[in-house]
Amino acid sequence: MPITLERIPGHEERVILSMGPQHPSTHGVLRLVLELEGETVVRALYDIGYLHTGFEKSFESKTYHQGITLTDRMDYLAPLSNNLGFCLATEKLLGLEIPPRAQWIRVLLTELTRIQSHLVWLGTHAIDLGAMSVFLYCFREREEILHIFEAVSGQRMMTSYFRIGGLALEPPLGWLKGVQKFAKSFPARIEEYETLLTRNPIWLSRTQGVGYISAEDAIAYGLSGPSLRGSGVDWDIRKKEPYSSYEKFDFKVSTRTEGDVYGRYLARVEEMRQSLRIVNQAMEGLPEGPVKANAPHIVMPERESMKTSIEALIYHFKIVTEGFHPPVGEVYQAIESPRGELGFYMVSDGSPKPFRCHVRAPSFANLQALPRLIEGRLIADVVACIGTIDIVLGEVDR
Repeated sequence: MPITLERIPGHEERVILSMGPQHPSTHGVLRLVLELEGETVVRALYDIGYLHTGFEKSFESKTYHQGITLTDRMDYLAPLSNNLGFCLATEKLLGLEIPPRAQWIRVLLTELTRIQSHLVWLGTHAIDLGAMSVFLYCFREREEILHIFEAVSGQRMMTSYFRIGGLALEPPLGWLKGVQKFAKSFPARIEEYETLLTRNPIWLSRTQGVGYISAEDAIAYGLSGPSLRGSGVDWDIRKKEPYSSYEKFDFKVSTRTEGDVYGRYLARVEEMRQSLRIVNQAMEGLPEGPVKANAPHIVMPERESMKTSIEALIYHFKIVTEGFHPPVGEVYQAIESPRGELGFYMVSDGSPKPFRCHVRAPSFANLQALPRLIEGRLIADVVACIGTIDIVLGEVDR
């Protein structure tokens, strides 16, 4: 861990500490420059860009179908959420209507993604503050969800399962049994986490009153997701601007008024319960029908049809080699990712590749508030404040 200590002229009692970019509690390659007076953080600056991959520029050299694989790797803890945002933006550009079955399966899998992302957050956040057991339990449940993703798509994480026009393929027979098994056992697991943490005096002392931000400041900094709702702001895109049939699901927006690390913890825990509620509704009311839109010049044909139909084979060849030509225009599509508002601003010039694809990444916006959370706090609280905004550096340095 590279650490640099420097005396500040005129303030000999203050030092500059460089935290990161390899420090484990920065949850990735984030560097913080902290001005300390004793153990108190007087001033904080963040230094990003160590993981820069150029995703947004890479979109411009990929066809729309090829771009989906890039989205998997931005927020690598919620790849299906990224797939959904990109596909919805492209479908909005095309004016493409998605079959109800595909929409409901998208919702089901996206909510499972939200749960497994929150499990990674809770496990790592807890271990940062000294609670080892919770980390092991959270990753135990996450494995069950990753097994479901693997059964459906063949991949545990980088699934690329959502495609423009629907899904890559119909889920295999019996896939819902794995979801039902998880849904039945998970409520007791959440209770287990809360038994270990929610009233634990050590956890309370490390989280209550730490990293406070008011609702007004949270809005001014552009926070979204649980980081915003933990300050009492009732804003969830699934409710306010529904997409992919979310208006047909009954769930509550999880908000807290504490505005501190503890409040954001409670907001995410309750959000896992509400996501499970959506998953159960999606299983109970899953419609029958196709999982792809009827648009042969845009949507890849079924593999079996290519063996018997020359038209299907030609469409497949054209889509793979040339792509499709959406109309000239621009769209913005936002979804509620596990970290907040994930938006895709897409510009088409009529060619098979996006002229511009800009991502409104919630981790990037939420990171702006980090100095506000930690200035005036002890250096030990810096770790808690980094964990509470749940950043993913692949999404920050895109």
